[in-house]
Amino acid sequence: MAQDKTDQGSSSPPAKAGSGNVREDRLKAALKANLARRKKQARARADKDSDTAKG
Repeated sequence: MAQDKTDQGSSSPPAKAGSGNVREDRLKAALKANLARRKKQARARADKDSDTAKG
């Protein structure tokens, strides 16, 4: 039984490393989308502010 636990433990780190890359890629994509959304919101606010300043 002790051997089963050590075998199971030795197979876990590569799986975590692989899933870490997937997680990192997912976080990068979410960050990029969030940044794009915030830029779009900032542009819309700037346009709205410039429109109200003109009128």
